[in-house]
Amino acid sequence: MNHPWIVYLTAYLGSRIHRARTAPTRGASAVEWVIITAIIAGVALGLATLIRTLVEQQQGEIEQNFGGGGGGDDPQP
Repeated sequence: MNHPWIVYLTAYLGSRIHRARTAPTRGASAVEWVIITAIIAGVALGLATLIRTLVEQQQGEIEQNFGGGGGGDDPQP
């Protein structure tokens, strides 16, 4: 285990681990990012559901007012 590459790698990794453990925290951690993303996704899903419901209600009103629409497949003789 006295190979120069192993000694270098051990020293390098040791210094990186020490810096990572003693570095001041900057910004949001991964857990905070997950929570923020989940909140944004929930709001987006809620809005999409609300918009879909409103569109379907309007579609029902239009079909009711115009008798179900024209059926474009069957040409009238």
